[in-house]
Amino acid sequence: MGKESFVIESRVREALPEGIRLGSDALEGLNEAVKALIEKAVKRCQANGRKTLMKEDF
Repeated sequence: MGKESFVIESRVREALPEGIRLGSDALEGLNEAVKALIEKAVKRCQANGRKTLMKEDF
């Protein structure tokens, strides 16, 4: 996986409670966390002999 973005800034901002701001590097950190979560889910899926990700993989 390259430098894809898995998060949408406007959606992240909407999810924040009032009074909480979004730091300039927060989206990069969140994107990396999502990328790692996807990679882990893919490994679990493959380990179970499937080609379809399921919610249980996350």
